[in-house]
Amino acid sequence: MSAARILIIEDDITLSDQVARLLKEKGFTTTQCLDGQKGLLAALQESFDLILLDILLPSLNGLAVLNQIRKVKHTPVMMITASGAEQERIEGYRKGADDYLPKPFNFTEMMLRIEALLRRSQRDAIPPKQASQLIIDELQLNRIKQDVRFSGHDVELTPIQFKLLWVLLENHHEVMTKAFLYQSVLNRPFSRYDRSLDMHISRVRKKLVEAGMPPERLSTLHGKGYRFS
Repeated sequence: MSAARILIIEDDITLSDQVARLLKEKGFTTTQCLDGQKGLLAALQESFDLILLDILLPSLNGLAVLNQIRKVKHTPVMMITASGAEQERIEGYRKGADDYLPKPFNFTEMMLRIEALLRRSQRDAIPPKQASQLIIDELQLNRIKQDVRFSGHDVELTPIQFKLLWVLLENHHEVMTKAFLYQSVLNRPFSRYDRSLDMHISRVRKKLVEAGMPPERLSTLHGKGYRFS
């Protein structure tokens, strides 16, 4: 994990340098970009294990950058948002963000979140001693390739969204509680104030519906959890 390459897209030079220095001290390789256009170009042209992406950027804001990245790549993205900017976080999840970090943030928390996101990404990329495919009616998942198809149509999911759908399909017809999904998919305790799981579920459902799946197959049972049937 310490050899991972991390792209930092942050226009605050002081903050960008602080984050880069801390990551380098942990053994990571970093690349820094100070505006959205340059950050997008780097994200598309090079290979990174994780992207730290600020929302308020010159030339092209972080949400627009994320939207373009998700059209061609599934690199894990952690958004950096202003404290209390809930709508921006919601929009980030809708566009495919894997996690967010509100400013001002504690650098220890930042490192823990980065390490957790990298662990999840690495586990999903090479799932040990597990089935490589799941097929439920018209829905097909290939865990090694991270491919999703519904009725012959490709469905593009982020690594977190893929893992979420995989867990739901592994346990189809069963109600999966939010607490379980937070621990097994997001690797953190459930908090009723945290809407990240709801955003990921909503995005997965939307993409599957666009491919032709009836929306009721991925259902929300209020106060209980979610179920794929």
